[in-house]
Amino acid sequence: MTPAPTALPGGTWNLGDHTVTRFGYGAMQLAGPSVIGPPADHDAAIAVLRNAVAQGITHIDTSEAYGPRITNELIREALHPYPASLLIATKVGATRDTEGGWPTARRPDDLRQQVHENLESLGVKSLDLVNMRMGDATGPSPGSITEAFETLAELQEQGVIRHLGVSNVTAEQVADAREVAPVVCVQNMYNLAHRHDDLLIDDLAADGIAYVPFSPLGGFAPLQAAALSAVATRLNATPMAVALAWLLQRSANILLIPGTSKVTHLRENITGASLTLSAQDVAELDRISGGMSRSSSAVLRRRSTS
Repeated sequence: MTPAPTALPGGTWNLGDHTVTRFGYGAMQLAGPSVIGPPADHDAAIAVLRNAVAQGITHIDTSEAYGPRITNELIREALHPYPASLLIATKVGATRDTEGGWPTARRPDDLRQQVHENLESLGVKSLDLVNMRMGDATGPSPGSITEAFETLAELQEQGVIRHLGVSNVTAEQVADAREVAPVVCVQNMYNLAHRHDDLLIDDLAADGIAYVPFSPLGGFAPLQAAALSAVATRLNATPMAVALAWLLQRSANILLIPGTSKVTHLRENITGASLTLSAQDVAELDRISGGMSRSSSAVLRRRSTS
């Protein structure tokens, strides 16, 4: 396996045959407003990518749809040729329109084209990890993932993709995808205030599958809660630091990809995620969402025992 540094908070996790730091970096914020167009400060975007790798981060998340193409090209400019320790994850299943929307594009030909575009913009012959994105901007929605995932599995067999994951999915879709090909990670929205995937995370951990929460700090609606502020004040930390630290302590299979366009903010995120939360802290934070949510992840248990 490819070795990875362990100095970052959370240690490491194995994504297939690649060991990555559990603290990673999400590149979406490097694009312009509404994730369209180039960044306001090109040099700052390059600097944050290079600093992320210099800090020891070995997991960067991106997509050809960011910009579109912008973040992939920035990653290539900043980091190519890529260190052997670095894993770059991308996703397919949606494109961009002239109004800034995210129309779905999941037909086999659409997916093959998106994979080809990622290969070209990142400057590689094989993609480390491709997540199949389902649902829409409102979240996961019911529907078959099988045909789309079979297309990616074919590309994996051809050597164009190394590892496969799924994003914005229901537990049923996770189970269906796993019947087609091995899944190394699930990327869904999850944070202190949105814990609908609690049981899914535990099921995946039992099977050695990573869970990668997007919007770990709330996304466009930053996390705000009295309990979060109280714990942060007691620890002399920021609420965002507490939220990141909670995710790393929540389960060993959770991988963080907080995004930023500034080096100072990147370093603050790393420092913040290093906090150690006590049992009292965690109990208080659990009240934010009312505790564990019973999601449809029981589907995975039914599949595994049938």
